[in-house]
Amino acid sequence: MKKILVIEDDRVIRENILKLLKAEGFDVTGAENGALGLNAAVSSLPDVILCDVMMPELDGYGVLDALRSHPVTATVPFVFLTGKAERSEMRQGMELGADDYLTKPFTKAELVGAISSRLKKQAAFAEQQHNLRSQSSALLPDVTDKLEQIETSLRAALEREEFQVYYQPQVNVQTGKIMSAEALVRWLHPEKGLISPAEFIPDAEETGFIIQLGEWVLQTACRQIQVWQNAGFSLQQVAVNLSPRQFHQPELSSRVAEILAEIGLAPSSLELELTESLMVEDAESAIATLQQLKDLGVSISIDDFGTGYSSLSYLTQYPFDVLKIDRCFISNITDGCTNAAIVKAIIEMAHSLCLEVIAEGVETEAEKDFLWRYECDAMQGYLFSPPVPAADFEKLLEAGK
Repeated sequence: MKKILVIEDDRVIRENILKLLKAEGFDVTGAENGALGLNAAVSSLPDVILCDVMMPELDGYGVLDALRSHPVTATVPFVFLTGKAERSEMRQGMELGADDYLTKPFTKAELVGAISSRLKKQAAFAEQQHNLRSQSSALLPDVTDKLEQIETSLRAALEREEFQVYYQPQVNVQTGKIMSAEALVRWLHPEKGLISPAEFIPDAEETGFIIQLGEWVLQTACRQIQVWQNAGFSLQQVAVNLSPRQFHQPELSSRVAEILAEIGLAPSSLELELTESLMVEDAESAIATLQQLKDLGVSISIDDFGTGYSSLSYLTQYPFDVLKIDRCFISNITDGCTNAAIVKAIIEMAHSLCLEVIAEGVETEAEKDFLWRYECDAMQGYLFSPPVPAADFEKLLEAGK
């Protein structure tokens, strides 16, 4: 019997769907909000998840983003239930990894048809995976060769200086001035043009090249902010993302200290960003590593806050300095009360814990005004500037933005 999880905050709609699907022979479970649905998905691992878009606590986009980030639930078929059918909303869901959309009100045939379609595709995928595993012994040498070719290609790109560090401004909410920057790696391929990090970062992680690439980004960003500070620009920090492989390196803090010493940059000018998923694997080891970095004088920020697991407990256990509110909360902040309430609560809670708050993905004046009203510390997003090369970022500094 196939298991279906229904995440829907409207009790009447939820109970009607559960009743209908039970009559069709499915094993059904319901959850009244996104947070409960997320926990149910991880614990029960359903065959298909039906999820409302707009919900309290955690909306459907946040649920989907968290599920796709978790190895246990990354491939579970996910169908959005929505009262809206706007193209932008559908695109947002599909970019996060949704499999289908059902617009309310939908018929019994549409609901059962959507589930059946997802189950058939999942079965076909499982059969394909089985066939691949059965041939793994013969294909292993080819897979190994492919990974070696990928790593060779990435290393050659670094040697040819095809990688570039772009910078996205982080703006003081109250003054409107650039206070810091986030460093982001880009690959400018001579034939393919600008390659998205989503295409090459997973390969770099899988081959282990991410350690060398990440260190290069760290060194480049630290040198660049020192140049800007020496030129008289009032940039406080540069934020650099740490990948899972980088974070779990032995003696990470020692290597960071060496880089800062070689460049001559004050540790307070460096912020290291980590995603919440990094905290799940080995809490004791993670806390020890973070404390070593803190002892150097480096700032630590937690990225994508609110999309992972046990977020609140992390804030009391880990030595963070900065909390970054994920864009999925900011993008709908003016559409209703749910995300607005969540963002206000996060800001107040973070400030009570003496944490600085940065909002990501700010794209409209209305979002900026909301963050100003509730005293968010900083923000970044396309309203101010996309990530740009160092020369273009310097023009923003010169313009006083």
